[in-house]
Amino acid sequence: MKKIRGTGQGARGNNALTIALPKGRILKEAVVLFKKIGIDCSDVTEDSRKLIFENKKDHIRFMVIRSQDVPTYVEYGAADVGIAGKDVLLEQEKDIYEPLDLGIGFCRMVVAEPKELGKKDNPRHWTHIRVATKYPNITLKYFLDKGIQVEIIKLYGSIELAPILGLSERIVDLVATGETMKRNGLVEVEEIMKVTSKLICNRASLKTKPERIRELVDGLKGVV
Repeated sequence: MKKIRGTGQGARGNNALTIALPKGRILKEAVVLFKKIGIDCSDVTEDSRKLIFENKKDHIRFMVIRSQDVPTYVEYGAADVGIAGKDVLLEQEKDIYEPLDLGIGFCRMVVAEPKELGKKDNPRHWTHIRVATKYPNITLKYFLDKGIQVEIIKLYGSIELAPILGLSERIVDLVATGETMKRNGLVEVEEIMKVTSKLICNRASLKTKPERIRELVDGLKGVV
C-alpha cells in the first residue's frame, strides 16, 4: 500500500492535515485503518490525557476529542477531516462533506423498554409515548414519521436508568451486543437504524488541500 505523504513544513505546515478522532472504541479501529495505508498514529491510544499528537513524518496532526465534538471541529475548520458515527452526523446535521463510510464502530440504534412491559406491549398501538434519549432529533423524526406523538427527555448518559426510575417507559439508544440493556431489564422493541462511522471533511479544506484529502480518501477506500 502506498504511504500517504505530505509536502508541508512539519505537522503544522500549510499542507499538513489535521484529523479529528473520537475517543472510545472507534479510536482503536481507526488506528488500525490508518496503519493499513501507511500512517502510524498508534500513540493516540497510549496516552489518554494528551489531546494532540503530531506525525511529523507524514505531516499530520491528530486530535482526540469527544465523538459529539468531531463534526463541530471539522465544520469550523479546526480539523480538516475527522471520523464520526452516523448517529452523531444525523443528530447534528452539520455542513460537512461525507466522502466515505469506513465501516467501523458498528452498532445499532434501537427503541427499548422494560422486559415486563414488552410482554404485553404492541408498538402498532402506540399513539403517544415518552422516550429518554441522547438523540432527540433522530428520535423525534422517527416517531413523527410513524404518526406517533412523542415526548422526549434528553439525557447525556446512563439512558438505561430512565425506565428503572420511572423517568420514561422507553428509551432510544445505541447497542453493540445489547448486554447492558439486558442487565438492566430492558428488551429491544424496534431497530431505528444501523450505525457505522464515516470519514468527514471540512468543505474549505477540500479546496485548499484537495490532493492530500483525495489521497487519504482513496487510500482508505482501498482498505475498508
